[in-house]
Order: sequence, then C-alpha cells, then structure tokens
Amino acid sequence: MDIRITPSILNADFDNLANEIAKVAEDSDLIHLDVMDNIFVPNFTFDFNTASKIIVDCPIDIDVHLMVADVDRIGIEYAEIGSTSVTFHIEASENPKKLISEIQKHGARAGVAIKPNTPVEVISDLIDLVDMVLVMTVEPGFGGQSFMENQMAKVSQVRAALNSSTRDIWLQVDGGISTETIEIATRAGADTFVAGSAVYKSPDPAQMVRKLRALAVNQLNNPK
Repeated sequence: MDIRITPSILNADFDNLANEIAKVAEDSDLIHLDVMDNIFVPNFTFDFNTASKIIVDCPIDIDVHLMVADVDRIGIEYAEIGSTSVTFHIEASENPKKLISEIQKHGARAGVAIKPNTPVEVISDLIDLVDMVLVMTVEPGFGGQSFMENQMAKVSQVRAALNSSTRDIWLQVDGGISTETIEIATRAGADTFVAGSAVYKSPDPAQMVRKLRALAVNQLNNPK
C-alpha cells in the first residue's frame, strides 16, 4: 500500500496561490482543491473559471473535491478540464454510477465522498466502481476543524471492502489531519491524506508534508 499526501490549499494564501503550491509541489503527491458552492455546504471557495486556471497551471496533479450541488453536471466538467481525480459527495448525486462512468471516460480518477453522518452502506454498491473513497473526518465546508476519531470505524469498514477488490482503489481521509492524527488514520486503513491547516499554518509547509508522510509510512511498516 502506497502513502499519498495531498495538501489542501483551503488554508493557503489565495492571493498568492502559485507560490503557495510551489512550496509543497516537490514533496506532495497531488494538490487537493476544495470546491465549495455555498449551497451544498455553507461556504464558497472557487468558481469554475478560477478553479480551471488553478488546475491548468498547477505543476503537479490535482485532486478535486467537489462540495457542490448539481454535481452530476459539474463533476463531468472538472474531469473534462484535466483534473487528475474528481471526488463527488454521494449526498449530492442523483445518479452516482453514471457520474463515475463519465468522470472516468474523460480520463480522471473518480472518487466518492461520504460525510460523517452518512453510513458506508450508502456507497457499498459503488466501492468497486470508483478509484477512491473519501471518508470525511470533519463536517465538510470549513477548514481548521478538529479530527473526528469516531470516523475511524468507518475507515476500517471501507478498508475491509477494498481489501477484497482486485483494483487499485485509494482510501482518503480529509479533515483535521496532523502529526497527532495521521497515524490514527493510517492504522484504520487510510492511505491518502488531505492536510490543510497542518501544512499551510506550518512555518515550513514542505517539511510538514515530509513529516506527515514519514509518520504514515512508519505506522504502515511498524503497526502499533
């Protein structure tokens, strides 16, 4: 199992994003782009034109997390513009199987996300279709929230399902990931980690990415 660190630019300086991304690009696997519409979640980040420019200009792969309504249409648009991975919330999709197929058809990995109050059973028939499952470890909509350790049972439940698959399906966690929590999430079965505040509130974001990776890898290789 490979470990992936995907810094979220939600806590970065939006007025200087190119430089903020450059700080971590060499040490990160992907950049995590949170797209919020102030409808599905009570916050707004980027419109499509702004997000498109970030995706096109980003020097490494982009992992797009869509916290938006009308995701069955919007998800396809993000796949079309060159996102490496497009994750949608099951709570916002009316036809998730079709959306997964369309995202993949346009060359992107398809991810499905579940909020803290959404049980894993809701996505059980999708797990072997997607390329990533995202278990939210905070309520989506805001950065800087505390890690919800009670979601680890859900992470372990997804990991058990993925272990029976022959496909390379990533298991991502997003929310409150830090040096204090990444080992807990790794132990539960996560392999892909979104870190926002921990990275961009650090005096050395690149060093923090390296530290987070080292902690996860060590936990994976030396379970405790």
